[in-house]
Amino acid sequence: MNAIISASALADALAGPNPPVLLDVRWQLSLAKAAGEPPFDGRAAYAAGHLPGAVFVDLDRELAGTPGERGRHPLPGLAEFGAAMRRAGVSSGTPVVVYDGGQGWAAARAWWMLRWTGHPDVRVLDGGLPSWEGPLSQEEPTPREGDFEPVAGAGLLDADGAAALARSGVLFDARAAERYRGDVEPIDRVGGHIPGAISAPTTENVTSDGRFLPAEELRARFQALGASEGTEVGVYCGSGVSGAHEVLALAVAGIPAALYVGSWSEWSSDPERPVAVGAEPQ
Repeated sequence: MNAIISASALADALAGPNPPVLLDVRWQLSLAKAAGEPPFDGRAAYAAGHLPGAVFVDLDRELAGTPGERGRHPLPGLAEFGAAMRRAGVSSGTPVVVYDGGQGWAAARAWWMLRWTGHPDVRVLDGGLPSWEGPLSQEEPTPREGDFEPVAGAGLLDADGAAALARSGVLFDARAAERYRGDVEPIDRVGGHIPGAISAPTTENVTSDGRFLPAEELRARFQALGASEGTEVGVYCGSGVSGAHEVLALAVAGIPAALYVGSWSEWSSDPERPVAVGAEPQ
């Protein structure tokens, strides 16, 4: 099953006999708080206009646990995640389409979590809300309670697993290249990368309008970076959000990959863990 869906295909699906549940996961990584400015408000953006029938999902509160030693966006408890998804109307037998404001990171986090916990039919709206040409709504729906019961699956890395995979397979760092190199680090304790990881910024997986590159181009990109057939692949980023977008891009390319959710925010919080700097994996 394709992991993404175009706006036109979504419109057809919504008019069909088994329309998908729509989840609006608008979120932005914002440094505004540090500058004394109010952070991005996804719920306010949702209230101002969303796809008709879409339910808002809060990434920080429903797709992540409390920030701490496990990173800025650690996994929430399965019970809490399942309750949030059921409140949003998610059932195992109903397809789900997730979208955000266009960057794709937050939608990919929701896609990854639902797929990782066993939902069989989840896709991301390619290009997000800006790709939608139909009307928007300000009406907040009250969906019927879903029946989705999440079960933890495969494809999850911890810090030790990520370190090992960087040596035995391929571990992609989805952050901006300057953060990988350690030139700058605006958020976490130190800059740099996990030794052995390969820089693969997730921003290079999409076009200027936020849509994914064609599958064959993505496949060629990742293969050139070392993801050859039979190679185990993993991804990390700052806190398991943009990394989920890279896992999604790999899925579009037909390459399965695991996600290190704690990512650099967890790795760098422990001064005992090694840190590599510069453009080479080391």
